[in-house]
Amino acid sequence: MVAAVATIRRRSCEFPNDSTRSIPDRPLHGSSSMDRGFSLIEVLVATALTTIGTMALAQLCAMSMRMNYDARATTVATMLASQKMEQLRALAWTSDTVGAPISDLATDTTVEPPSSSGGTGLSASPPGTLGTNTTGYCDFVDENGRTLGGGTAPPSTTAFVRRWSIAPGPPAAIDTLAIQIAVIPIGSQRRGSTIRGPDEVRLLGIRTRK
Repeated sequence: MVAAVATIRRRSCEFPNDSTRSIPDRPLHGSSSMDRGFSLIEVLVATALTTIGTMALAQLCAMSMRMNYDARATTVATMLASQKMEQLRALAWTSDTVGAPISDLATDTTVEPPSSSGGTGLSASPPGTLGTNTTGYCDFVDENGRTLGGGTAPPSTTAFVRRWSIAPGPPAAIDTLAIQIAVIPIGSQRRGSTIRGPDEVRLLGIRTRK
């Protein structure tokens, strides 16, 4: 009996009450591994993705602005080409009551309003007038559509170069003219080329003597 009591006492000393035990640390109520914050690598990755997205958006904005500018330039160039075509078609190219030809070969259409003399009218143009600035077959226009006159050197306010060619038909159709108009933005890289560029507008018209 005495031995049993001694054994119980030793065990109570080896194993203290639960109230005296050390309690291991536990996370606070509601906390989880998601509350630990972001690591430096995660912040760097997020920053890189944000930067890439911002750069892509800036490129899209620049592309959109360029497309809007090109669309406006094409619209204005088309209007200017139609205007010159109508101006040339309004020049005299007909016959009198006895069948004699009446041809306007002197009106200067490079100025506004056109002058009745000092120009080339509907005279046949030399070769290459659509590819180079040729006196009498070229004029310059500002960004508001105002004619700045002709010549070979564009003024400082030029926004568009407008050229035209006039070619008579074959002997069987000597009373027929082929009129071509080319309008090129002044910033075009193909201003001196006979090959049509993507930013150039061209019109073709046929004029027959009546």
